[in-house]
Parts: sequence; structure tokens; C-alpha cells
Amino acid sequence: MMKEKTLKAIRGAVCSANTKEEITQRTVELYDKLLAANNLAETDILSFFFSITSDIDALNPAGALRQSGRAEDTAMMVFQEAAVQDSLSGTIRVMIHAFFPAEKPVQHIYFGGAEKLRPDRSS
Repeated sequence: MMKEKTLKAIRGAVCSANTKEEITQRTVELYDKLLAANNLAETDILSFFFSITSDIDALNPAGALRQSGRAEDTAMMVFQEAAVQDSLSGTIRVMIHAFFPAEKPVQHIYFGGAEKLRPDRSS
């Protein structure tokens, strides 16, 4: 019997230095951790949005993910995070929209300095 699935949003964030290599490494690591923690396949994902702070401009995280061979057929967009006084710099945030079994809770991932954003969701 197939379990009913529902669309849910998964959040995550990581801090990164502004280099192509680090943006790629951190973006891929964030994506892989979110999929593993939520037992998701790429086919479960509908779309996702990245936001980046203004000091992250060496590479687009969506491009970094595609260049790594991930999420090649998934709709992605990237936005610049709103400038807010005293906000955390060097941050890549993501919100993934994916189909989950209705009863399954979502696991959000914040690491690499981004735990400050959501200590209630950080392990």
C-alpha cells in the first residue's frame, strides 16, 4: 500500500568563505546533508530557493550544485538575502520543496557557523 505524500519545505543554512571552491564545497555539503537527514531522493524534490548574503559573489550556489552533478533537472532560483543590520555574513540559505510521507517530520540542517540563525533547529 502506497503512503500518501504531501509537499513540505525543508530549511538549511551554512556559512562559507567567498571562494568558488568553498561555495561549491559548502553548497554540496548542505544539499547532501539535507537529503540524507530526510531520506530524500532527488526525484522527491519539486524545487528550491537559495538566498545568499551580499558578500557571497564568487559563485552562484545553484550553478555550483549543477556543476557537481546534482539537481540537474530540478528548478532552482537564487536571491540575495535582504541586508539587515548585524545579520550573519557569508551565509548560504536554502529552502527545498519536496514530497514527504504525510506523517514524516522534516529535519532542517544548520551548520558551519549558521547554527546561530536557528539554534532551535541545530543539532
